[in-house]
Amino acid sequence: MTTIAPGSTIGILGGGQLGRMIAIAAAQLGYRTHIYAPETSGPAADVSPRWTQGAYEDAAALAAFADSVDVVTYEFENIDPSAVEVLATHGLVRPGAQALRVAQDRLAEKSFVRDLGGLTAPFASVESLDDLEQAIATIGSRAILKTNRMGYDGKGQARLNEPGDAVGAWNAIGRQSAILEGFVTFEEEFSVILARGADGEVRFWDSPVNVHVDGILSTSTAPAGERIEAQVEGARALAAQVAAALDYVGVLTLEFFASADGPVFNEMAPRVHNSGHWTIEGAVTSQFENHVRAICGLPLGDTRLAAKRVEMRNLIGDEANEWQAIMTDPAAHLHLYGKHEARAGRKMGHVTRLTL
Repeated sequence: MTTIAPGSTIGILGGGQLGRMIAIAAAQLGYRTHIYAPETSGPAADVSPRWTQGAYEDAAALAAFADSVDVVTYEFENIDPSAVEVLATHGLVRPGAQALRVAQDRLAEKSFVRDLGGLTAPFASVESLDDLEQAIATIGSRAILKTNRMGYDGKGQARLNEPGDAVGAWNAIGRQSAILEGFVTFEEEFSVILARGADGEVRFWDSPVNVHVDGILSTSTAPAGERIEAQVEGARALAAQVAAALDYVGVLTLEFFASADGPVFNEMAPRVHNSGHWTIEGAVTSQFENHVRAICGLPLGDTRLAAKRVEMRNLIGDEANEWQAIMTDPAAHLHLYGKHEARAGRKMGHVTRLTL
């Protein structure tokens, strides 16, 4: 097993807030970081000493970047897997390209999990309006149409309630390759966040109950309560299967619906995750530190709760302007991402509150 020692340089694809928090955790362990992104700057630029602006399609720039670092990781999944394959020919990349391929394609993702025995919503591939109408006839009209690729925080989705909604939904997503998912009756939403080391060791954090508003995560709270905790064991078993099947190294997140039939898989993210931000103060070892430990071949840290109760709330848009009031709360830990413009639906930061 390859060990990347402190003092080495970690390359990060993407320079957003997740890259920022990975870079902070890396620095605390004695690592340097180097960001590669198409943009000229971003939240990670404030904390990472090196930033290379380059396209993910630029093989020469990727090769030069790979040669300048000791291991490469990524902070989001909307990266062409071929870029990761180019990097892998020049050095170590964790996680690998296969995790991106599965997570980027909703149909592949659902099929992958179903084939492992996981419970999913009923789904069907949609490439045309005729496909959509046939899928509605099979699955039912209470459903959600989602673009097969890209889309996050509720984007690229349209809800259907009756067969007559088909044309409007198809137009709403831009008449592109999609997946129709049958409506799932659920009580709560939760996530399973794990770290898998290069040696195959897996550690889980407590699963938080997640509350979304307008398709964007609003709060994550742990412990989640009896209803979710009764379903965590099965969800963890599936998440571990997914990680093993992908030969995954790093932090991996799977989101679930807690239903009467058990945990229903919703989607996965091959990276550190918004619903795990609470772990910075709320766990013995954060998801960001354990991601660094995993990709560098170090022993994984303790994932136990560090308080009786932990709540993370996203600061969306102008909510970030509440920073002064938040800082008067002795239980609050404020994180602002350094974004210069607050826009509706934009994650500007988060605040974590601990009950000791």
